[in-house]
Amino acid sequence: MEDTRAVSTLMDSTSSKILQLQKAFAELERHRAVTLNLKWKELEEHFHGLEKSLKRRFHELEDQEKVLDTKVMKAREMLEKREAAVVAKEEASLERLQKKRDAAALAISTSLKKHRKVTPADLSCWEDQVRVARVEEKIADDVTTPESCVEDPEDSYEDDSEEVNSTPLLDKFFKDMDSEGLHKFISDNRKNLATIREEIPRALRAAPNPASFVLRSLADFYSTDRPKFDGKKDSDLLGLRRTSIMLMECLSILLMDSDLCISDIITDEIKLQAKVIAEEWKPKLDALDTGCSSGNSLEAHAFLQLLATFGITSAYEEEFISQLIPMVSRRRQAADLCRSLGFSAKMPVSTGAPGKKFGILGRR
Repeated sequence: MEDTRAVSTLMDSTSSKILQLQKAFAELERHRAVTLNLKWKELEEHFHGLEKSLKRRFHELEDQEKVLDTKVMKAREMLEKREAAVVAKEEASLERLQKKRDAAALAISTSLKKHRKVTPADLSCWEDQVRVARVEEKIADDVTTPESCVEDPEDSYEDDSEEVNSTPLLDKFFKDMDSEGLHKFISDNRKNLATIREEIPRALRAAPNPASFVLRSLADFYSTDRPKFDGKKDSDLLGLRRTSIMLMECLSILLMDSDLCISDIITDEIKLQAKVIAEEWKPKLDALDTGCSSGNSLEAHAFLQLLATFGITSAYEEEFISQLIPMVSRRRQAADLCRSLGFSAKMPVSTGAPGKKFGILGRR
């Protein structure tokens, strides 16, 4: 700033110096022997032009200096704010770290207080429990019954766990036509199957094509049909088959709503696709052991449910269907399934051992 004031003072003294120069020039003309072509007026105009140019440039530099000072001030303020923010974050981080240290120290202290040495008596008791568990496990392995010969535990749809809010997920699966995702979701939440089963008929409405969705879900019904080395069926496959049957049942429930037109959902094209699946499944039913099924065959149930849900019962002879019904006689859905297939609403009682053929009243 001192340099600026000095420059300003020098510029203000320019006028007086020009006057002095004018006097000197006049004195020179009086003593000159030769006339000069240069006139004082021209010199004066030249010096005044230089003065104006210098003043203009000086003012421009002053304005630039003010702008620069403003920027420097703002930058300093910003740096101060950032520095304050960094300090605040650092203090907060240190405070959180201290809390974690205190919590860890408390946890360690509590754990040390609860810790005690294992006595020989405790060790002996634990060894006895292990031996008993091994004996029970061996006995269970020796008396294992083939799964296809026992009642399907999921027929009761018991739910011993807390219910989960599956509605948003179900809606998304059906809306996206994601049958594979739905199978996995149900497999992971089988303890909540009763709740899920109640929600599926409503959630099916979110599907662009409910019938097509259900048909897609049947794609892997037989694709992984192979026994394990211990003779038991793959539990994942059994779960998939149960889910497939449940989805067909839920579609049937949806079709019972009075506000829906069945022909809009079960179209001729859908029926044709269902018949293709039925024809693929039919030969596999011949390999089933009717006696071992004990009236609880998932395969026969799925085939009959496919016929009932998609209205293609007429594509097969009554005698063939009648031969399959004893294989599902012990399943919870047997009576409703018979009515859906067009048989009598009342299931007759078998007079022989489970699995033997029994009479069926006439079809409707």
